[in-house]
This record gives sequence, C-alpha cells and structure tokens, in this order.
Amino acid sequence: MGELLRRYWVPALLAEELPAPDSPPLRVTLLGEELVAFRDTSGRVGLLDLHCAHRGASLFFGRNEENGLRCVYHGWKYDVQGRCVDMPNEPPEGSFAEKIQLKSYPCEERGGVVWAYLGPGSLRPPLPDLEWVAVPDAHRHVSKRLQECNYLQALEGGVDLAHLSFLHRNLDTRGDGADQELTRADPSPRFEVADADYGLMIAARRDAGPDQYYWRVSRWIMPWYTLFPPLIDEGMGGHAWVPIDDETCWAFSITWDRDRPLSGRSGTGQPSKEGVYLDLIPGSYRPAANRDNDYLINRAIQDSVSFTGIPGIAAQDCAVQESMGAIYDRTREHIGSSDTPISAVRRRLLAALSAVQAGDAPPSLNPASHQVRPAAFLQPRSQPLSVTSP
Repeated sequence: MGELLRRYWVPALLAEELPAPDSPPLRVTLLGEELVAFRDTSGRVGLLDLHCAHRGASLFFGRNEENGLRCVYHGWKYDVQGRCVDMPNEPPEGSFAEKIQLKSYPCEERGGVVWAYLGPGSLRPPLPDLEWVAVPDAHRHVSKRLQECNYLQALEGGVDLAHLSFLHRNLDTRGDGADQELTRADPSPRFEVADADYGLMIAARRDAGPDQYYWRVSRWIMPWYTLFPPLIDEGMGGHAWVPIDDETCWAFSITWDRDRPLSGRSGTGQPSKEGVYLDLIPGSYRPAANRDNDYLINRAIQDSVSFTGIPGIAAQDCAVQESMGAIYDRTREHIGSSDTPISAVRRRLLAALSAVQAGDAPPSLNPASHQVRPAAFLQPRSQPLSVTSP
C-alpha cells in the first residue's frame, strides 16, 4: 500500500511552516520516512533524507545558508536536489563531493501547501487540480492537525455520512440550521455510491417531508482527499488525510469559496473553530483537545447541550476515531448498510493496490478528473440523483 500511495503527490506540509528563505529547517515524517524540509535562499523548497550522508548526523540541526543546508558536524552542504555542493573537511583538489547524492524528493508549492512526490521519478504524475488549490488566497483557509490513529480510520470517518445524525448532534437545537435539522430528522440515510475516475461519489438520501429528499453528496478523491458540503463553516469543506506512519496521520482541513473571500464568523478572515478547525497546543500541531484530557469532554454539557459533550466537530471526530486504537482490528467490526461508503473505499483501495502490483497505473492521476464539488440540496422524490453531475 505504501508503494501505491507513493504514486500520488503528497500534501507534505503547510507553506507557512517554512515562512521565509533560509528559515530554520523542519523535521518531516511522511509514509514512515524521516525527512528534513527547508526553504533555500532562492525560496525553493527541498525535502531530503534527515540524516547526513557522511556519518548520519541529523540535518535538522543544519545551517540553512547560501542555497543549501549545511550539516553542523563536518560542514557537508546539500542543495534542494540532495547534491553535495560543499565538503570543507576534505581536500579541495578531491572529487569526493561529486559522488555524494542524498535522497531527495521533488516539491511544488500551490494553494498554501507544499506537495512532495515520493514515488519513482519516471512515473511522476501531474499535480492535483483540486478547486481549492486554484482559488485566490483570500478565498481559502488551510490548516492541519495531528491525528493519532492510522490514516484509513480517519479517512473512513471523512466518508461516513451516517454519523452526522449522532456524533455532531446538538441536544439544545435553538441555534441549529436547516442542515442539522434535516440530518437529525432522518438518522438512517440511504446511500448511492458511484465509482468515478477520481474515486467515489457518495450520496446520502434522507426523507425531508412527503414530497422531498434531502441529499448530501461528498467526494472521495483518491487516495486521501475528501470533500464535504457546508454544515457549519462558510464555504465548501475538505480534508486530506496523509499518513505520517502506520499509527498517525496529518489531517489537513480546507475551507474555500470559489466566488468570494472567506469572512469568518468572528470577523478574523478564518472559518469558525467550531467546525473542522481545532485549537492547537502552542508550538505544535497537536490539538488542545486530545486523548490525554479525554478531548475536554464535559458530562454536564453532554446531558443537556450536545450528544457527546465534546466541544467542536473536529474534536468529536478525533475522539471516536482515535478511541478505536492506533490500528483497529477490523475482524471485530460488524458492517451494516449504513457503512456502504466505507466498504466502497476499501474495495477501491484494494483494486488500486492490485493494479499497481500488476504494473498498471493507479486511478485518479488525471488532474481533469479532480474538478468536482460536494453538494447539499433538497430535491423532489420523483427526480433521480444524477451521479455524473459535477
């Protein structure tokens, strides 16, 4: 599966994590690999093996200077392509430096994200062309948080449209909008799931009176993107669930509006943290509400205000997904019809894995197929859902 995931561009880090040329380097772990990222003097981003090719010292402690990252142990210096461009502890007349190539991965910066390609160079695909990547900066907000479980557990939560009626339910409904009222009124949606070039279209149908259905349509763009229609935050919503290793992942959260800047409920220009965004422990990307403090659950609030007593949608998701353990034993599951999207995701991943093992290309490499949106709408019962609509 790791070889499959390496065939896609990976959302590696937020661009703001490398704020300026020659800013401090950054430890990065992706797909189980220990790496170091840096922005050189010219503004280019490099992603290299964490360890110097000389005797293995960590380049996190390196000096970022003059278009290269210099190891502080003996002064070996590497450019963004991993070439050793200076070796001051060796005789200047030698050619030893020319023989040293540190492992490096190409990076591109778009949409407030640094993307990395960790797969075979000859098979590098085009960059993804998701709508949120291309909108103006003021129309988009991107953040990330640490999630302490396997990436697939988090991803499966992202495509699970049945849990909205329970996990995110308010008991005090005075502030609820129409979406919350409709999902609460019919807690057992019927699903239509359609294969697509990009991955899956997942539609949940709920009764909305005698003549209408309420549809919520989300998208799964392989291998780690989910798009979901608005619920609380302004604009469209999405996630990228990126494996750090087998037991942790990054949850990138994105809100965007194609047509206008995001205003934010608080007037700050950022979406509300009551939705997909979480307060973080200062100096880290770990949520302040985490398993060490039981996600700040308040049993009094659970009695009268919210179904969980946990503040905020994102914290609620983290609590249940991480409570399964780092890697849940799926032989203990009892999958029902409401889990249709989860079963479909697993089948597509296994099919893609088989394709790559057979020497074929994985799906969803064509950027043109990424031009899809989530949606939520009321529709007459007599009108069928169009599974091909963008």
